[in-house]
Amino acid sequence: MDAPTRRPGQTFASLLDATRRIATDVAARHAADVDTKARFPSESIAALREAGVLSAPVPRELGGAGCGLRELSQLCATLAQACGSSGMVLAMHFIQVGCIARHGLASSFFRDYLRRLVDEQPLLASITSEVGTFGETRTSLCAVERHGERFVLNKDATTGSYCAHADAMAVTCRRDAEAAAGDQVLVLVRREDATLVQTTTWDTLGMRGTCSPGFRLESSGPVEQILPEPYADISARTMVPYSHTLWAALWWGIAADAVGRASTYVRGEARKRPGTVPPTATRLAEVTVQLQGMRQQWQSMAQAFDEAAGTPDGEQDLQGIAWALRLNNLKIACSEAAPQIVHRALQIVGILGYKNDSPYTLGRHYRDTLSASLMVSNERIASKNASMLLVLKDAQ
Repeated sequence: MDAPTRRPGQTFASLLDATRRIATDVAARHAADVDTKARFPSESIAALREAGVLSAPVPRELGGAGCGLRELSQLCATLAQACGSSGMVLAMHFIQVGCIARHGLASSFFRDYLRRLVDEQPLLASITSEVGTFGETRTSLCAVERHGERFVLNKDATTGSYCAHADAMAVTCRRDAEAAAGDQVLVLVRREDATLVQTTTWDTLGMRGTCSPGFRLESSGPVEQILPEPYADISARTMVPYSHTLWAALWWGIAADAVGRASTYVRGEARKRPGTVPPTATRLAEVTVQLQGMRQQWQSMAQAFDEAAGTPDGEQDLQGIAWALRLNNLKIACSEAAPQIVHRALQIVGILGYKNDSPYTLGRHYRDTLSASLMVSNERIASKNASMLLVLKDAQ
């Protein structure tokens, strides 16, 4: 992979401007084709790489922009307004980089890797699912085997998030062959050190460009590529907060574009009858309330996380039941709100939103947001919430 042209002194403002341009000029132009062909949004990712957006979470002292969760969420929301699949790939990449940036800085290898990430802009994917764990990412069957200074890691994954298009993958597994299912570590596997055999297809209703079929992974590498902290800590303090917040932001982005199309339609109807307010204008006003509320949910969560991260008390709180409940509630609320908002926008636009060849088409938006409640099943999350609420009540 050729290194992109570097732009020293990048800031969140410059990255946001670049992402807005990429969303408008690149992602939106290819979104329909990405969806129709269920192909990877290669044009969007190439543009993000060229603009240096992929290193946004890297700390400033290592050459990155040092973006916090609220800033990363805004980048994902901006891109998702043009292409939901592109927004999801960016979010998943940020999650993996965030895990390294927050849990790998004690390792000279990972500090150097983050510096290279700024220079080379590799795309990181993830493999956290596994055949036989039934969707429970906090347990693993496979284990990493250490042989001196090298490791061997093989895994049969039900889903490999765009792994065939990534430069490296973050893979969960048991600490060793004797470890319990929940005693996990996170391992960085470089694409050149891995063999991927696709085991399932990816012909989905929505989020078709994320290209995440099942894979059998066979890999090896230096043991220094195993993150030093337990995955239990990484999951609670970074993986889950980043996932639920970034996903909520990009789901909002999809819904915001749907409302934007409905707004354009209503203004067009108003111009046809000067001096009158179209009946659909009231419904538009109502759905913007729901859209605003959804945005405030992920923004407030991201801000709270940024305020807690990096402080001893805050990092301790991130591993508590109250935080877990708050994050789970964010995920459930936003994943349910997004398709509802798109549905209301569709009712405003009517048949022109239902048609695939209309400038107001909302089919892709609808299908993409329907994935939200399935990405870590809301039913599974609600069940965990029920158990935690019993414990939290006793603690109070």
